[in-house]
Amino acid sequence: MEKIKNFEELSAKCAVCADAYGKKIEGGSGKRAVVLCGGTGCISSNSLEIKAKFEKLVEERGLSDKVTVNQVGCFGFCSQGPFVKIYPEDTLYRLVTIDDVEEIVEKDLIGGEIIERLLYVDPKTQEKIAKQDDIEFYKKQVRISLHGCGAIDPENIEEALGSGAFIGLANALKMDRKAVIDNVLASGLRGRGGGGFPTGMKWNFAYAQPDGEKYVVCNGDEGDPGAFMDRSILEGNPLAVIEGMAIAGYAIGAQNGYFYVRAEYPIAVKRLKIAIKQAEEIGLLGDNILGTDFSFRVHIRLGAGAFVCGEETALLNSIEGQRGMPRPRPPFPAVKGLWGCPTIVNNVETLACVPYILREGAEKFGKYGTEKSKGTKVFALGGKINNVGLVEIPMGTTLRELIYDIGGGIPDGKKFKAIQTGGPSGGCLTEKDLDSAIDFDTLVAKGSMMGSGGAIVMDEDNCMVDVAKFYMEFICDESCGKCSPCRIGTKRLLELLNKITDGKATMKDLEELEELSETIKIGSLCALGQTAANPVLSTLRSFRDEYVAHVVDKKCPAKVCKNLMKYVIDPDKCKKCSLCARQCPVNAITGVVGKEPYVIDQDKCIKCGMCVSSCKFKAIEKK
Repeated sequence: MEKIKNFEELSAKCAVCADAYGKKIEGGSGKRAVVLCGGTGCISSNSLEIKAKFEKLVEERGLSDKVTVNQVGCFGFCSQGPFVKIYPEDTLYRLVTIDDVEEIVEKDLIGGEIIERLLYVDPKTQEKIAKQDDIEFYKKQVRISLHGCGAIDPENIEEALGSGAFIGLANALKMDRKAVIDNVLASGLRGRGGGGFPTGMKWNFAYAQPDGEKYVVCNGDEGDPGAFMDRSILEGNPLAVIEGMAIAGYAIGAQNGYFYVRAEYPIAVKRLKIAIKQAEEIGLLGDNILGTDFSFRVHIRLGAGAFVCGEETALLNSIEGQRGMPRPRPPFPAVKGLWGCPTIVNNVETLACVPYILREGAEKFGKYGTEKSKGTKVFALGGKINNVGLVEIPMGTTLRELIYDIGGGIPDGKKFKAIQTGGPSGGCLTEKDLDSAIDFDTLVAKGSMMGSGGAIVMDEDNCMVDVAKFYMEFICDESCGKCSPCRIGTKRLLELLNKITDGKATMKDLEELEELSETIKIGSLCALGQTAANPVLSTLRSFRDEYVAHVVDKKCPAKVCKNLMKYVIDPDKCKKCSLCARQCPVNAITGVVGKEPYVIDQDKCIKCGMCVSSCKFKAIEKK
């Protein structure tokens, strides 16, 4: 690829690439395009093999001069993948398997016939929908951070340039450095990694430090259970994050940027490496970018899976080759960060917003969201929800809209119980909170937080004490152990929660649970410990009756905690077939075939549930 030497050449190159990309999706090239989802979820469901079969059949049918096949990033609607989209008709097929490829080639690519059985079916109207934008899941979404994801080939810089890449950087390089920061401040962008600190203010602190070595660090150490926002952005449009990092570097006077990405994200890392190499080859990274005196290089460091390294000072220690443990603050990284130099640490989603602000303008970004929480937010929506996937919504969207309009409600007609936002650092919100706006300050006021964007939905079958225990087990495993409140306190919290779910706790233990939670919150060194007790405190506040039932009645209302429930065979429903007894791994079920109803020995039963799943007559129930 020829190097782009100045602003005029970039503008011309972008115009050519935009024309080529427009022809691809609108049919102006005379070719049809087959585009497949290439996110981790779809790749795990054979998307690469599906692509290979398309390529093979296209060649065998003599369609190579009429059809192109390539892969893009995540489409977002993960529970309906793998996806195949056909341009220029914009037909979207979902839940595609290898066995469907030949039919798509024969009927659609050759015959021009839409395959209706592969179209999305609206669960309310039963209407078959052919176009992505007509699906309810997508209607309320606005893609800013996810710009290009699911649309462009993440391994082809020309497609990125055709969709607006590096125009924001070019605009920034025409401005005074302080003017760039003022634009980011005016946009109202706040950090998407969880804290919600104003991005422009953080940049200002680093800018104000004396000239010398400074660094930009991208935090891609996404560790929350069920979270995959950053991964999907890096897989779908890594150049947007690189561009955001370069803009930040120019603004504060840095010449080097570091990506800190989880080693468990091999596809993201691979595409990031390709994007960096292509940007260097074309002259958009390196020395004297676009003919200016700004030089910027990007490096990658892999994280080893420690959740605490999501905390910015622990992350900096890890990059330096030290143990990932947080540092006392102040001094803050913007003053003394990586190798003792001024450093700004922004997460993937935050940096992905920056090119939009410099390309489209701070005012346009600020039109989305609320007064104090501007723009959009990406959520990984999971748990007991019909539409599992990645969504990007304007700040101020309500929880009800997220769960019922975008998420499609709760499966199997079950009743909504709670939504955990903010991962292990967040809290549970209930039915009374459904009409609350999703923004930084509202969620904190409700006892939860935005976090990096995990959103786990729970229904009536979830035990909230068990949920709190799950997150506390995670925190105990991930605590770095540097400070006593977190190292020791979280272990004691987990012991108390185990005591409650085992039916051995007293009301005094509940008091201790609450008191200890507050102590850990106040006394811990970093945000991991300071927020560790949030799931406990929020479930205690909203579901105290469940805790009391475990303690006083020795019962788990949701019938989840094994030591407080049992499986019982109804003698009137039992058909005396012995199937349950044959499936029991510990021989806890006895009876006589055809003569006596079967019974479960509660002392032997390990509550594995094999009897329930094997009984065809629904004669076994939890009590």
